[in-house]
Amino acid sequence: MIRTLLVGTVLLIAGVSVCAQQPGVQRKTLLTEDGPPGFQTMVNTLEFAPGAREVKHTHPGPLIGYVLEGTLTLEHEGRSTASYKAGEAFYVEPGKVHLGINSSDAPVKFIATLVVEKGKPPSSPVPEQGK
Repeated sequence: MIRTLLVGTVLLIAGVSVCAQQPGVQRKTLLTEDGPPGFQTMVNTLEFAPGAREVKHTHPGPLIGYVLEGTLTLEHEGRSTASYKAGEAFYVEPGKVHLGINSSDAPVKFIATLVVEKGKPPSSPVPEQGK
């Protein structure tokens, strides 16, 4: 029990440190469950204000996204930039550098499901080149 609380606290702090660099992006964790063995599954809602963008980052496990409102532009390592509108889903492979952008004048809302190895942060920022 204490270990689970400690891991959850570490994941929360790691997530907050990445979020602090992203004005206009709101995240809310809806569910964190153990499983499969050695992993946790996390379900989050995200809302991007008009013009908001994430910092480039990676996840140690897969990310599955589903857009609820608006259009999300996704820059994804190894793929062409793509836009996903309400009702569309996307997938980001573990370890791939990516970022979401709201290029519109309306909010974007989506659900992101992550499978994360226990003890690892759910996301890690990627330093900009040349900095």
